[in-house]
Amino acid sequence: MDIAQLHDPVALAVMALAAAVVGLAKGGLAGVGTMAVPLLALVLPPVQAAAILLPILCLTDIVATWTWWGTWSRRTLALMLPGAVAGIGVGWLTAALVSDAAVRLIVGAVAVAFVARWLWQLWHRHGQEPRPERPAPASFWGALAGYTSFVAHAGGPPFQVYTLPLGLDPRTLTGTSVAFFTVVNYIKLIPYAALGEFDATNLGLSALLAPLAVAFTFVGAWIIRRMRAEVFYPLTYALTALVGIKLIWDGLSGL
Repeated sequence: MDIAQLHDPVALAVMALAAAVVGLAKGGLAGVGTMAVPLLALVLPPVQAAAILLPILCLTDIVATWTWWGTWSRRTLALMLPGAVAGIGVGWLTAALVSDAAVRLIVGAVAVAFVARWLWQLWHRHGQEPRPERPAPASFWGALAGYTSFVAHAGGPPFQVYTLPLGLDPRTLTGTSVAFFTVVNYIKLIPYAALGEFDATNLGLSALLAPLAVAFTFVGAWIIRRMRAEVFYPLTYALTALVGIKLIWDGLSGL
């Protein structure tokens, strides 16, 4: 990162917005979390953006895990986490071998795919019988969640593709998601450190942005209790789509 960016008000505003998005997601607005790395990747290399956000995620994971302690499905975690570890390994290799332009393209595609999935769900919303746990799909979607989580902290969509059809109780689903991504995020600390992404600049920015993320964790909880979802979520998904399209354009232009 060019140190001059610390004096660029636009870059600082984008960084602050990304930290706020992380806080909102951990506060309960899970759908907005996919925006964080795409936003930060507008002003920083994608891998560096993800590295700066990772310690912040780990900090907020502590609060989320304490809040939802013991509500998770052990069966679901046991089936999905081994695949997630494999996906993180693939992400590690991707970060080492693929250019920033290619990673921007991946991050943008994840963001747009997340929005497309949300629109598909709206169009096809109807009652469905819960599906049983299935080891093979759990491993596949767990691996994809681990990979996209490593690249862009955007493992939510693949995780939800497998878990939502299970028909879990909402508290169990939330607790399982919190436990899954807490484990995944702390595992990711190892390859990110090996890649040399936790240097003084990145950790300094993490420390600078962390209080904002923690504060917006409480803001997210406040919004959940008061704001109508039918207003908030369409706006959030629209912004996510715009950021994703911009990153896809930048990625294709840079290849």
